[in-house]
Amino acid sequence: MTGSDAAPPAGDRPRPAGLTLETWDRPPLNRWSYQHVDEILPTAPVRRGVPAPLTEAPAQLDVRAFAFPDRHGRRLIAGEVLDTSWTDGFLALHRGRIVCEHYANGMRAATPHLTQSLSKSVLAALAGILHHAGAFPLERTVAAYVPAFRDSAYADASMRHLLDMTSGVDFPEDATDPVSGVGLMDIAVGWKAVPAGNPSPRSVHALIASLRGRSRPHGARFEYRSMETEVLGCCIKAATGARLADLVSSLLWQPMGAEHDASFAVDPEGFAVADGGLSATLRDLGRFGLLYARDGAAAGRTVVPEAWVRDTRIGDPALFGGAYAEGRRRGAYRSQFWIDDIEGSVITGLGVFGQMIHIDWQRDFVGVKLSTWPQARDVARRVEACDMMAAMARALAGG
Repeated sequence: MTGSDAAPPAGDRPRPAGLTLETWDRPPLNRWSYQHVDEILPTAPVRRGVPAPLTEAPAQLDVRAFAFPDRHGRRLIAGEVLDTSWTDGFLALHRGRIVCEHYANGMRAATPHLTQSLSKSVLAALAGILHHAGAFPLERTVAAYVPAFRDSAYADASMRHLLDMTSGVDFPEDATDPVSGVGLMDIAVGWKAVPAGNPSPRSVHALIASLRGRSRPHGARFEYRSMETEVLGCCIKAATGARLADLVSSLLWQPMGAEHDASFAVDPEGFAVADGGLSATLRDLGRFGLLYARDGAAAGRTVVPEAWVRDTRIGDPALFGGAYAEGRRRGAYRSQFWIDDIEGSVITGLGVFGQMIHIDWQRDFVGVKLSTWPQARDVARRVEACDMMAAMARALAGG
């Protein structure tokens, strides 16, 4: 299905009342703001080069008719799943061609949408490109790349620890206190105002340098923390001397044939918000997913090294568990991608409020879903969307 709802184009929709720095990224205002980040926050462009067209497959997949069983045996209709999960855009690619493209909530093909933590997967691809070029050794420590972090709890963590989120640094992702854990990061990157009289760090670099606590040895187990990606981004910038937005442009967006410019939100010092600040169009996220479905290649040339892509598919379930295992039978996490089943052929990129890239390399299938859920995390809704895309991949590939 190719089309859109009857809502006006995103550019024609007025800024909603009550949108402030405190409220912009929370429901229901996220329904507007995720398509208008550059009107709310400072950003840096990720320039495209010569676009590589995506063509439509001769036979389109009709989401209004596509029925599938979820893992609980219920019969669901894809269109109803999209309609009831605050979808802004959905794209399915099979064998590199569009089999389904759907827009809602005023979004259009040229509309950039905040990707939240899908940004992490893009940054990991950048790290892989640089690593295989010899410019970014993964065994080096944070302090070796950024001497200013030598007193930080991250100082002796390696790039591999950061990529797999296995450092032992104490920095809780789900803290409710706005001035601890990820709440501090929101202030540091400029996504939330500084509370009156609060001495919180005012930039990503300052926040990383201030961290001292550890909860375990590096490498002991996986714990999802967005700060790991911010530290990784700082190390990439230190290793190359280039802005992250420029690197993503020259090493990813241009070589893969992106159709539109993307952008990164930046902190008060102009540093890209590496863990969740990327805004991009639906099709360009599909192009990115195709790199991981096709061993790193686009239009016959290698963009992401094949060895890096293949390694990303192999995680260690022994480091993975607890709440992260919910909905993941034999799960793992590797290089900023989720693996639901280490014996399967799927990796996923995920972002809060319903951002998803589903990549099945054996079936040459990529699904992208951009959303504005009313909750940051919803396991049932995530699993339902994953089941839908897995069913589409099986149907298109003949099993």
